[in-house]
Amino acid sequence: MALRSKIFAYQNGQFRLEEAADAYLSKIKQRASLKAFIHLSESSIRESALKIDTLKKKGKKLPPLAGIILAAKDNIHIKGQSTTCASRILNSFTAPFSATVVQRLQKAGALFIGKTNLDEFAMGSSGAFSAFGPTQHPFFKDTLPGGSSSGSATAVAAQLCDAALGSDTGGSVRQPAAYTNLVGLKPSYGRVSRYGLVAFASSLDQIGLLTSTVEDSALLLKYMAGYDPADATSAADPVPDYPKAITTSIRGIRIGILDDVPDETVQHQLDALADTIKTYGARVKRIHLSLLDYAVAVYYIIASAEASSNLARYDGVRYGQRASQINTLSELYQQTRSQGFGEEVQRRILLGTYVLSKGYYKTYYEKAQKVRRLILDEFQQVFKEVDVILSPTVSGPPFKLKQKADPLEMYMSDRYTIPASLSGICAMHVPLPSIASNNPGGIQIMAPAFEEERLFRVGSALEALASEAAHA
Repeated sequence: MALRSKIFAYQNGQFRLEEAADAYLSKIKQRASLKAFIHLSESSIRESALKIDTLKKKGKKLPPLAGIILAAKDNIHIKGQSTTCASRILNSFTAPFSATVVQRLQKAGALFIGKTNLDEFAMGSSGAFSAFGPTQHPFFKDTLPGGSSSGSATAVAAQLCDAALGSDTGGSVRQPAAYTNLVGLKPSYGRVSRYGLVAFASSLDQIGLLTSTVEDSALLLKYMAGYDPADATSAADPVPDYPKAITTSIRGIRIGILDDVPDETVQHQLDALADTIKTYGARVKRIHLSLLDYAVAVYYIIASAEASSNLARYDGVRYGQRASQINTLSELYQQTRSQGFGEEVQRRILLGTYVLSKGYYKTYYEKAQKVRRLILDEFQQVFKEVDVILSPTVSGPPFKLKQKADPLEMYMSDRYTIPASLSGICAMHVPLPSIASNNPGGIQIMAPAFEEERLFRVGSALEALASEAAHA
């Protein structure tokens, strides 16, 4: 059920929130084999649901999101609950405060049912790299849902909650959304506060959303977005009323179609989509992004460098797991980090330390930053000619549960999502079954920074066309 419909149903007495919470908790336990959740907030959500039910019973004015139950990726703090980042090193850590986005959504009446599984410290594109075991795809046996927001994607797709928060550093919301037939939103860098999000790569991380519809994402972003004095990177730009951008028409919108896709089948699907949306009045232009091939290399240099710095704080001294039976400070660091970090996290720390080291900094890190700037410049030039860009979201099928993923293959799976992260623009995956013959099943929409309204306008219109085609 769409969020607006559920809010309306609750306000009109069609269900009690405490009963809805219990129903979700029961369903989560029944489908525990999916490993979508790491931690459930059973007593907390029942208590909060009872308070809102009591307000409603007394005829008091309800907060605007009353009736909605959300989940949060387990790298986003909720006060008094564990934040493990799906790691051994933070297995016993309890958050001392709530992330700004959590506070804002709770103030608006939304409840949080628990914390979802992820690739450890959000480092992965499959959902396999969790200390608690891999998240499973909600629909396909022996298949992974994508990552790193794997648990949030599976939770929403399996209807274990109404919507979920994820984090997107290089595609970690959009990619699993594509594999589980959801809407996945990565807001512009600075549009949503990062305060309370455990850092992976600070210049790239952004809290995003996994929802069932475009309108659901617009509604939640309205209450999440805005300046936060606790986050020096948050922007002071005013927050639009995003739900007002929802439309059923793309007439007159300038849409750029990526024309340099290596896979001929995928390019054919994009071209077929372009032909279809032209008939609905969109102005279509094929565009070329000459620096697309460099994006993956640039991203993994910069993201790994920032991860190496951010994860240096996990040393066994201040918080988290500490190795036992050690004799020296060096042994404490070495053993704690060796035992506490998984294979993929260690790989990225080593890569990041290498590219930041003396003799290699200019060769790799400094050069990557220069190319990053060129990628942003190219986007800015293209957006002078088009309002949004359509591209594939993923470059291949999801990984199999028991498949030993080749790290390079996994990194390349983010080919189409990484450029938006490097440039700080906003992007969203929208599922589009049946909108045209040979349709790719979903599409990524990219728009300039702080132009999320364009994403919602185009995304909702395409969503409507897909629904119309499916019922034709």
